[in-house]
Amino acid sequence: MKKTLVIMATSIGLVAGVHAQTKAEIEKRAHEIVAKMTLAEKIGQMSQVSIDAVCKGEDTPQGSTVALDKDKLYDVIVNYHIGSILNSPNTRARTPQWWTKTIEEIQHMAMNDTRVKIPVIYGLDQIHGGTYTAGSTIFPQEIALAASFNPVHARKMGEITAYETRASNVPWNFSPVLDLGSDPRFPRQYEGFGEDPYVGSVFGYELVKGYEGDNNNVGDKNKLAACMKHFIGYSVPISGKDRTPAYIPMPVLLEYHAPAFQAAIDAGVHTVMINSGIINNEPVHASYNLLTKLLREDMGFDGMIVTDWEDINKLYTRDRMVPSIKEAIKASINAGVDMSMIPYDYKEFCALLTELVNEGEVPMSRIDDAVTRVIVLKLKLDLFNTPNTYAKDYPRFGSEEFKQASYDAAADAITLLKNDNQILPLRKGAKILVAGPNAVSKRSLNGGWTFSWQGEKVDEFAGDYHHILSAVEAKFGKENVSYVPGVSYTDAVEYATEYKDRFEEAVAAAKNADYIVLCLGENSYCEKPGDLDDLYLNDLQTELAKEMLKTGKKVILVLSEGRPRVISKISSKVDAIVQTYLPGLFGADALADILAGEVNPSGKLPYTYPAFPNSLVPYYHKHSEEQKRSEGVYNYEGDFNPEYHFGYGLSYTTFSYSNLKIDRTRIRKDSNDDIIISIDVRNTGKIAGKEVVQLYSSDLYASVIPDTKRLRRFEKIALNPNETQTVTFKLKTRDLSYIDMNNKRVVEPGDFELQIGASSNDIKDKVILTVE
Repeated sequence: MKKTLVIMATSIGLVAGVHAQTKAEIEKRAHEIVAKMTLAEKIGQMSQVSIDAVCKGEDTPQGSTVALDKDKLYDVIVNYHIGSILNSPNTRARTPQWWTKTIEEIQHMAMNDTRVKIPVIYGLDQIHGGTYTAGSTIFPQEIALAASFNPVHARKMGEITAYETRASNVPWNFSPVLDLGSDPRFPRQYEGFGEDPYVGSVFGYELVKGYEGDNNNVGDKNKLAACMKHFIGYSVPISGKDRTPAYIPMPVLLEYHAPAFQAAIDAGVHTVMINSGIINNEPVHASYNLLTKLLREDMGFDGMIVTDWEDINKLYTRDRMVPSIKEAIKASINAGVDMSMIPYDYKEFCALLTELVNEGEVPMSRIDDAVTRVIVLKLKLDLFNTPNTYAKDYPRFGSEEFKQASYDAAADAITLLKNDNQILPLRKGAKILVAGPNAVSKRSLNGGWTFSWQGEKVDEFAGDYHHILSAVEAKFGKENVSYVPGVSYTDAVEYATEYKDRFEEAVAAAKNADYIVLCLGENSYCEKPGDLDDLYLNDLQTELAKEMLKTGKKVILVLSEGRPRVISKISSKVDAIVQTYLPGLFGADALADILAGEVNPSGKLPYTYPAFPNSLVPYYHKHSEEQKRSEGVYNYEGDFNPEYHFGYGLSYTTFSYSNLKIDRTRIRKDSNDDIIISIDVRNTGKIAGKEVVQLYSSDLYASVIPDTKRLRRFEKIALNPNETQTVTFKLKTRDLSYIDMNNKRVVEPGDFELQIGASSNDIKDKVILTVE
């Protein structure tokens, strides 16, 4: 395969990389450093350990005594030459000052007590803001950013996160998450940009540029090295559960899963983390075809490859692909891995890889290649000259400017899914009952990776921020707002301590209310603990909703969830539905402003919201999944019946589309000319609003069964009442291509329907383009 045939074409730009001479100088210096290293030093540089392996002390309610254990650190840095450390002790956020001091001590030992004096590279999962840094700016999760359909927020989050992470003396961030979010069962769907490959490509590109800068000068002390993850196909296991096998034909992998990673490579991303799972019975960590042939040779990635947590060992302990850890190390390093996230037993990894090299099982050339990539990254980050950055030099850390950017992203993302009889905005002075377990939960607004791995420590670090109840009280007046939780998240005793199940009290309180704001959804979770067996909203919450509906009051369902939990048992009966996703620390404020009408909602769904657990089909499905059952007759075909369609979202105003134009109706398949298509959009309502104009294409007939449609472009515009704007899109013929059964990207002659609309199911106008 050729590189140009692997990727989905996008119009989001080319990599602005390091100047060729500068890159050559860096690589020359890296080779000189590597040439002076012993085998033990090289293998140490390929190793990464958790900071817990070099710490002592503990976190208690009275305070923390966690600090570096100098003896353990000496063993790691001096005796074993370890080149990288990651994570936060006890997966708990620390202050910028703690990070600065701790990493400075690590670097001092690496730069002074070792023979080769190579700085350590420290990495954190700061995936939606400075998630492991106390006092940092926490943004909406990536799924919410995607719902904004405004890539500006991804760029801004990247810039601010880079700044605040560097204020923590950390130069490497394990982000962006570019896994395709096409399966709502998957517990990590919220970490990515949704189900559409093009949206993921656009937002991924912008987030990388936010982290690394337009010219990818990661030596800039306001920038850092990004790490795209999890390459590749991680998010669609057959079971829907984390780290379980997937079966993905290569054309499917290239068509849907590769584009976002290719966009990040085009953006100049410096590192990549590998999928922890198995594709087609092959662990990705041991796949030469995926890591070397596809990622490096076909997609052109020339940065550093790091494993995920303990994943080399899992080739033996979990997958049973090999009969020993030694064989697991051999398979992974030979497949193309440069750095192993060990994260604890570094002595075993170093000893076994040394044996493998001495036995000729892992070529020295592979070791030198891996170590050179590690050293190149450290040189690009300027760690040899400036191994530390200091919190005191970052005065904008946690600033009002940064907080405003987080609020703006949340306000742009929250999506109005239902608004019968324009029940929203809420009438001023009305009596409001707030109910449901999410009403006073900051965990449910932020999700996992928020000050801790599972997000359970949010309240400890976010005391100054609103939850939904306090935000509604602040907006509508405490005298107008009452609160009864009603239920807990689950009937399990261990999770029910925070809320008593008080159905009767909630129903009684509803009698005095004009509106019920019912806050339902999920508690925070991440990775394997987020696996579930039932995609429906849990029974307790559903029953609470039914009881609230029996009161006859107007019910506004507010969802805070990392994935679309099925709500079809209640969705038709509530008066309004607002999807907040995981909107971050300012999500409650943004929601209150939307409920009050001070912000006009403009988010659109970045995924298909399923109506049933056994109907989980993305919008770009095949035509056979659109066949309807005749009345009283089953044709044994599927039918596409989501609760809400991809790209859908309501506004408090209305928009009209007219005057569709295209500059040509025929084009040669090998032409590089632009195809220009435009449409006029008018705000026909009484208030200002934003609309996401979406351009789809449908290949009417193809030798490989075509998708019903694919998103090709989108643009978010702001319009005042009676204002009209012409939205113009440019396409290339390559935007109409697909991966064929030979894994080649091709454009076939034929007719394509270009459709412009307000969602994938709300097409306003369309035109036929013939490719010759």
